[in-house]
Amino acid sequence: MQILLVEDNVMVAKGLIYSLSQQGYDVIHKVNVQDSSVYLKENKVDLVILDIALPDGNGFDLYRSYIKEMNIPTIFLTAKDDEDDIVKGLEMGAEDYITKPFSVRELIARINKIVIKKKQNSILKIKDIEFDIDKMVVYKEGKEIQLTSLELKILHLLFLNLNKAVTRNYIIDKIWEWTGNDVNDNTVTVYLKRIREKLGSDIIVTIKGIGYRIDEK
Repeated sequence: MQILLVEDNVMVAKGLIYSLSQQGYDVIHKVNVQDSSVYLKENKVDLVILDIALPDGNGFDLYRSYIKEMNIPTIFLTAKDDEDDIVKGLEMGAEDYITKPFSVRELIARINKIVIKKKQNSILKIKDIEFDIDKMVVYKEGKEIQLTSLELKILHLLFLNLNKAVTRNYIIDKIWEWTGNDVNDNTVTVYLKRIREKLGSDIIVTIKGIGYRIDEK
């Protein structure tokens, strides 16, 4: 399991890297928002331990811009027991938080809890469709559905936002980010039509004038 540690305090980072390595975790260390965002664009990690206060920004911005949409479990580190920071981090979707100074044993216990939860939730099932998030494979009644890379990413985006409407403009922005190609509203319609046809299921709901949504129930 690979953990990205984003912490600018070198002494704190060294201690965490040693302790986590002893537990069998592979730890990648970054000290700021810029280096972390570059690494996340090019590499896959299983968990992020993220300090809120960083030299070139804050952990909330990094989480919002990169980590959240990649659905990577995150533990926020905060230097003080600030209730506002804690609430903000959890409301954004972080798995947990821990305040400095903290016990390494406690942090490891929280990491292990997240690992167990992640293993249980790696396959999302909606009606007759299963999406294996780790493998990025979609099944219908046990049979793999062949989707293009872009179709998979669009469907993945919808699955990551279960019960929430994903706007057409946001999908357009993501397609541009993934491919570098300019697309328009009609392009989104075409992609969603193809995905629905391949799924052969009605799990994707159209929100007229807004976008699309997949509901858990």
